[in-house]
Amino acid sequence: MTATGTGTGTADAALRVAPTGVRTPTRTAAGRPRHLYEIDVLRILTFACVLGVHTTSHTMASDDIGLAGLLSLLHFTRLVFFTLTAFVLVYSYTIRPKPMSVFWPKRFLLVGVPYLAWSFVYVASAWLLDSGQRGDVPALVTTYAEGIVTGTAKYHLYFLLVTMQVYLLLPAIMWVVRRTRRHHVTVLVVAFVVQLGIFACYKYFPSTDAWMHGYQKQFFFSYVFFIISGAIAADHADGFLGFIRRYRRAIMWSFAGGALLTLVVFAIHLLAGNSPYAAGTPLQPIEVVWSTIVFVAFLAIGAAWADKRVPGSRLAKAVDYASDRSFGIFLSHPLVIWLLLYGDSWLEGLVPKPWLTLVTYLLVVVLAVAITEVFRWTPLSVPLTGRPSLSSRKARAARAAKRQAAAA
Repeated sequence: MTATGTGTGTADAALRVAPTGVRTPTRTAAGRPRHLYEIDVLRILTFACVLGVHTTSHTMASDDIGLAGLLSLLHFTRLVFFTLTAFVLVYSYTIRPKPMSVFWPKRFLLVGVPYLAWSFVYVASAWLLDSGQRGDVPALVTTYAEGIVTGTAKYHLYFLLVTMQVYLLLPAIMWVVRRTRRHHVTVLVVAFVVQLGIFACYKYFPSTDAWMHGYQKQFFFSYVFFIISGAIAADHADGFLGFIRRYRRAIMWSFAGGALLTLVVFAIHLLAGNSPYAAGTPLQPIEVVWSTIVFVAFLAIGAAWADKRVPGSRLAKAVDYASDRSFGIFLSHPLVIWLLLYGDSWLEGLVPKPWLTLVTYLLVVVLAVAITEVFRWTPLSVPLTGRPSLSSRKARAARAAKRQAAAA
């Protein structure tokens, strides 16, 4: 793919005319849908930061303001994740529309089955280590059922619960996107204001959401702007990705400004008497602004990579690998954190804080990648990584076809 500069006005090289037609951000010169490598980079960066959130929150000292500030910056992950989910969902459905009777089973297989499998892994692990419940099978069944319904089997699995809610709502989302096509800017502004109001209630008026009993993050309506904005961005994918390329420099300046603004709000909350963790809580209005900026900025970074990508290069293969394994790493990384820090952890005894956070993060990345790689080559690949097994005949044939296409 043709490389482009990083300044404004130069990125339209990605859209230049090819010998057989016009190449756009979403189409090849032959008119076929193009793989969006910028989305791969966005996915990798987001999941890398998810690992950062959970590693930091488990290893930081309660009075470490520096790491708490870092955590406040990393709390965009859930919101960017749901924007990405809506974008990919609507974009995929638009270019390859299918009846819901076909679309839903495939989607739920690759998300719902891992959700059930990993919920059991985490619930069963805790059950086996709890001397008060070990051997009490009814308690195991009850806890597992509650975990499935509420998304609380482990602290990251509600991501999948909300994702499945978005899958179920796809017909309604598509209807809204199509019926409001001439008014998308208005829809985005209204959704943005509503999202600010929702997070303001969660942060500053907790009595308004008491009826949810602490399950605010498990409901799709807690992320209405991010779901709607991802869907509308997908509906304007060519124009949106073109905008990302044209204004890359301005976007990155906005990224720096957004980070500074988020830290200023964090500092104000500290001065108001909040604890370091409460000062950077994820469900607060500033995160609406910051997470939106991060989504666009990560996508701009991904677009820069996509425009310069050399197919078959080592770096291209590394990015492809990381994107393919990212979901499995996401599913398994809390297990690794738990194993590293369980009980009188040797790691905590060996590495002092705050260096414990960095060392734990690196170990989590390495071990989660190793676990995912092992699972990818077994018949359990779908339930444990959300991807078909690499050892299957179909997967081998697909890889061979991909190599032939690349060579051609």
